[in-house]
Amino acid sequence: MTRRPPSLVLRLTLLFGIVAIVVFSGFGWLIENSIKHHFSEEDARELEIIAQAVEQVLLSESNNDVEPRIRRRLEDLTVSHHHASLYIVDSNGEIRYASNGPDLSSLASLADGTKKSATLREWDHDGRRYYALVRLIGDATSDHSTYTLATVSPMDVHLDFLRHFRLTLWLMVAAGFVITSFMGWVAVRYGHAPLRYIVEQIRHISANELNTRLAPETVPRELTDLAVSFNGMLGRMEDAFLRLSNFSADIAHDLRTPVTTMLTQTQVALSQTRTVEEYQEILYSNIEEYERMAQMINDMLFLAKADNDPDNLAVTDVDLAGEVTTLFEFYEAWAEDRHVALTLEGSATAKGDRMMLRRALGNLLSNAIRHTRGGDTVRVALAVSENGETDVIIENPGPDIAPEHLPKLFDRFYRVDPSRQESGTGLGLAIVKSIVDAHGGRIDVTSSGGKTCFHIRLRAS
Repeated sequence: MTRRPPSLVLRLTLLFGIVAIVVFSGFGWLIENSIKHHFSEEDARELEIIAQAVEQVLLSESNNDVEPRIRRRLEDLTVSHHHASLYIVDSNGEIRYASNGPDLSSLASLADGTKKSATLREWDHDGRRYYALVRLIGDATSDHSTYTLATVSPMDVHLDFLRHFRLTLWLMVAAGFVITSFMGWVAVRYGHAPLRYIVEQIRHISANELNTRLAPETVPRELTDLAVSFNGMLGRMEDAFLRLSNFSADIAHDLRTPVTTMLTQTQVALSQTRTVEEYQEILYSNIEEYERMAQMINDMLFLAKADNDPDNLAVTDVDLAGEVTTLFEFYEAWAEDRHVALTLEGSATAKGDRMMLRRALGNLLSNAIRHTRGGDTVRVALAVSENGETDVIIENPGPDIAPEHLPKLFDRFYRVDPSRQESGTGLGLAIVKSIVDAHGGRIDVTSSGGKTCFHIRLRAS
């Protein structure tokens, strides 16, 4: 079973939530690192100040005369810098001062005795973290002694602040996800209102209401193409449904006529006793009606096959002049009967299905002979145009066809003169159009000056 994809509302709501998480987390990470960096700079600056003050005390006093004063000043120094601890050892390894707090002897041992530059680092001791500075005080080339200073400042307050900030940050991220998701859901629901309007309009469409159209100017710009495409689809459906309805009505009408004729003749024949010759005449008349219905059914099946499988063609090079000559021979007796002459001009070949093209040409030729007055000539002209297409022109003299009828000549069951129902099934020209379309060609018709001309354009071989 195929899993149904999530709705657009859910997708966009989750997208809003994910964007909120990423944005809040990103800003939170930047702010946290900025604060942490700020604390580090402040601690480093404070330790540098302590180290400079210690250096000034140690180098400005005599170690022999004012040792108590030095200790008192160092104690005052640690008091003024809250929570700071000091550890001073001279060059002989003697501890000159150690404040209350963590044992800094191991930290002092890390100092480089040849460098006066300070070493800043983070230092862990007894489960607590400190920011530590270790540096050398004094100069071995001077009269003053040299000292190693280690001073630390606890980071617990800053770390506690960062932990609380991080917790607050994630709570804000969670709240932002919920709030943004809800607001996104509301926004998406509001934004989808035009789509729901379109769906509501579509829901009311039925076979009896195919004339419904969406007004593109009343929908957002992003949905204009959808509305236009939908209107186009409805127009095509309405046209197809109308043609199907007309087609069904035409079929019923054209089949009812021969059935009614045969039924009437049979009822009349059975109304009284008749001779064998009379029964035979009725049966022959019925056979003609059967043949007409069989021809109509075959034509309808051919059109259905052409519509459903237009690419099923046995394509080959077709000698159109040869096919027209064969059709002339087939229709020769009928044309002579009607005193109609047949002429062929030019020659050409085309790529296509030979039997289907022969049927299209045969339908056009029989139509031309049927509507040509006695003593006139049906002309067939073949040529290859400059753009490489094969032109087939079938022209017959006869009454002009009114311009309003020309676009409908290739519709199924369409007749210019409804009184001519006995002259054919009304599907001949529709079959021609279907065959030409299946070959990727075009067919046009003109009627003026007492001549009707059918013009077919096909791909040359």
